[in-house]
Amino acid sequence: MVKLRIENTDFEAPEGSTILDVAMGAGFKIPTLCHKNGMPHYSSCMVCMVKDNRTSNFIPSCSALVQEGMDIDIFGVEVISLRRKALEMLFAEHRAECEAPCRVVCPAGYNIPAMNRLIIEHDLKGAIELCKSEIKSSEILCTDCPGYCENACRRKKVDISVSIRNLKLFIALQIIKSVPDRIVADGRIEKTDHETSGKLNRADRPFTSRIGKLESFELQEWLKECGKEVTRNREISDINSASCESQSCMHCDCRAIDNCRLRELAQDHKIKEKAEKLINSPIVKKMNQNTGLIFENAKCIKCGLCVRLCEDSKEESGLCFINRGFGSIISEPITEDFNNILKSKSNEVIEICPTGALSKFK
Repeated sequence: MVKLRIENTDFEAPEGSTILDVAMGAGFKIPTLCHKNGMPHYSSCMVCMVKDNRTSNFIPSCSALVQEGMDIDIFGVEVISLRRKALEMLFAEHRAECEAPCRVVCPAGYNIPAMNRLIIEHDLKGAIELCKSEIKSSEILCTDCPGYCENACRRKKVDISVSIRNLKLFIALQIIKSVPDRIVADGRIEKTDHETSGKLNRADRPFTSRIGKLESFELQEWLKECGKEVTRNREISDINSASCESQSCMHCDCRAIDNCRLRELAQDHKIKEKAEKLINSPIVKKMNQNTGLIFENAKCIKCGLCVRLCEDSKEESGLCFINRGFGSIISEPITEDFNNILKSKSNEVIEICPTGALSKFK
């Protein structure tokens, strides 16, 4: 057994244990991105760094083994500062937006991309429930809004913006029809006492990453999310016209918006995103037509988890590292087509990915 101190508390641990294993077993929470229990260690993200006060060295806790006499600092000022710098380096080339531009500028913070996806599927009930859950005042705020969402809509750079305001008002009309007992004379939705009024405070918005300068060819990548033959409807009269117009939405929000470890750590460490980015990978959406897997390299932090998950598989091709140095990226093997990889492990690589780089087409 090895004796060591962690946060001024003495511990004994078996030889060969990592600092992370011992600390986590003792109830200390150390952030990680490239680590997964049961998989080979591969220190790349460096957000799990700790300090050994005995030597004043900073070491990655996920791969550093315990040593006799160690005095580990997990939450000190220097350690937290180093983790922040590691996260800032990851974000320097993480070209992604957590939230779609339309939602970012919306005074009420309405989840417009989610609404559009529901309308596309003719899930009127789902769209109604979503919008009802977001109403924080006595009315749908789109009624008097000048349409900030449509001005920010990325589709506007291709042809014309999605008719977001009319889509939202169409859903609002369905809400009025579905809950007549809560409607007052002027057509506003009457709120109950426990529901909060007022607009969403921008200071309360969660962290959102930035995409940096967008080239014209990169803009076209979002069109892959749209229907091949989209019928535009500026006036929305029924679910069919609403569905057609919603199909023009390019869905530039991130599918991992509610399940992104990188975003969680950015919020925990109060990271502030810089507008400029190091362009390591252009924005390209690779879509596996056989499995529905989507891979966006610009969101990848090269943690290698998806590579390690599949490296022992002999039945099918998986993802791997290609190129060298700064140009190193994760990709399908150079001898294989993206449509032919991960035939049975698509869901597994999506689940293990700490960002939205790997997701499922919906």
